[in-house]
Amino acid sequence: MALVHLMKKEEASVDLMALGALVIRLDPGITPFEYASSFDLHVSGGEFNVAANLSRAFGQRTAIATAMVDYPLGLRIEAEVRRMGVKPFYKRFAHDGVRGPNMAHVYSDRGQGLRAPQVFYNRSGEAAALLDEQSFDYDTLFEGGVRWLHSGGIFAALSPTTPALIIHMMQKAKEQGAIISFDLNYRHKLWQSMVKAGQDPQKEGQRVLSSIVEHVDVLVGNEEDLQMGLGLKGPDVHTKSKLDPSAFWAMMEQVYHRYPQMQAVGTTMRQVHSTNRHSWSAVLHINGVGYQAPTCELDIYDRVGGGDGFASGLIYGLLSGKEPQEALNLGWAHGALLTSYPGDTTMATLEQVETLAGGGSARIQR
Repeated sequence: MALVHLMKKEEASVDLMALGALVIRLDPGITPFEYASSFDLHVSGGEFNVAANLSRAFGQRTAIATAMVDYPLGLRIEAEVRRMGVKPFYKRFAHDGVRGPNMAHVYSDRGQGLRAPQVFYNRSGEAAALLDEQSFDYDTLFEGGVRWLHSGGIFAALSPTTPALIIHMMQKAKEQGAIISFDLNYRHKLWQSMVKAGQDPQKEGQRVLSSIVEHVDVLVGNEEDLQMGLGLKGPDVHTKSKLDPSAFWAMMEQVYHRYPQMQAVGTTMRQVHSTNRHSWSAVLHINGVGYQAPTCELDIYDRVGGGDGFASGLIYGLLSGKEPQEALNLGWAHGALLTSYPGDTTMATLEQVETLAGGGSARIQR
């Protein structure tokens, strides 16, 4: 039950190309920001996280097309891109020494117990928001062949020019044979910050995201993303258990009716008992059949990046021609492991992911 038109590995030089923004996440740990005196710095970005995870944990050849500012914070980010083995294609911007353009900052503490994590942004003057269809040489990007292109809804919400860039690159990637994936990642704060006075941010987000998803083969997004981000009708997501896939299954007919080119839809399922204790599962709908991963209990260290961890494990499974249940379990396992590490990208090995996906436990490995 492999994906239709998936390019063979030997036919390409890149397994996955990501398109999105690179950001710095500042993390004070469990200390609230107003009391923090130091921060850990993590290089992040939803699309980069997927490319980095696929490179580091799964041994795939990955690349990213993105913006880069030539200043010290840019150099710090570039070093991390190299460390994770991701090939960069940068549209470079000079910093004026005062106002930018900037690499965006995301602020996120870890919370603790009954105190939820707090997330807010400083994306003012962000270089990635300046990217448009003319920012890249597509012959260079796709030279040698690219098997898979991945982007997401956060990047789409940065400016009026980024959605057109996403669609243009998806079309170029599809012309040379790539599978297209997209993580809906509906973020109301971002759409609200972008719309003009009097515009409904949710309706604008739905208009933009719907136009992008028309080009997508593999969609990542839960039932709330499907309703909020695409305007699909469905059950009240707040009255269902977060581990009950019935609301998700119920929406699949609408997805395939509206987007007949769609091949697969997957998402994580998470029941939050406290900041540090979650029940975790995942689902995949592919070729008309639904699959569900096991449910496990997570002791969370840092939840940021768990969804990108799921996406990268799932994409690895699909790229490798695994059966759908195995591909789903790889995504579920890798996402679970990622929440046990600091930062937004993986520290797992393929052996660890495969062991957990196959039913392994946390017993000490001697």
